[in-house]
Amino acid sequence: MDAITDNLDLFGRGVLKTLEICVWAAVLSLVVGTVVAVFRVSPLLPLRAAGTTWVNTFRNCPLTMVLFFLAFGLPEAGVHGTFFGFGVTGLALYTSAFVCEAIRSGVNSVAVGQAEAARAIGLGFGKSLRHVILPQAFRTVLPPLGNVYIAMIKNSAIVGAFGVIGDLFWVGQTLTGARGYGALPVLLGVTAGYLILTLPAGAAVARIERTVAIAR
Repeated sequence: MDAITDNLDLFGRGVLKTLEICVWAAVLSLVVGTVVAVFRVSPLLPLRAAGTTWVNTFRNCPLTMVLFFLAFGLPEAGVHGTFFGFGVTGLALYTSAFVCEAIRSGVNSVAVGQAEAARAIGLGFGKSLRHVILPQAFRTVLPPLGNVYIAMIKNSAIVGAFGVIGDLFWVGQTLTGARGYGALPVLLGVTAGYLILTLPAGAAVARIERTVAIAR
């Protein structure tokens, strides 16, 4: 296990870099996913069509292809950036489709009377969503959103394969390739790094599920 004990600092930095990727992607996917969810429940047909197209495209396209398109396709079209930026963007766009569907299910779970009451006091569609529907929906969708983000943490390993320096995937490649350590102990260390991120997240989701159940 020298590969792990001799490189604890490198594994630690890998965990932090992976966490950084996931935090940026989580924030961006939440913003984009919420906007797309609003499109999906909009009374305007063009917005609903745009939201449906977005979700169907990213949910049915492999994350690898999304990352390939951003990292290698966009530069050919004259759009340049860092692999970190392309990786975070690709992971966020891919995850936003699942975030959207989680939020949409929460919006649909809110009693119809809530929207009718909002309209009765003169609130339009936008204000009804912002002040009445979404606050109730977010409480309902916190557990499924947590599961979406746990999956995103695991998907971040694919981002590391596209040139991002410093994350857990890069640590594994560096130790087995450049430094010649055995693959098994290195993979155990990388797996432990991901577990450090996913296990607390899973415990938090379980606690949120219990809290929401009690609140109901």
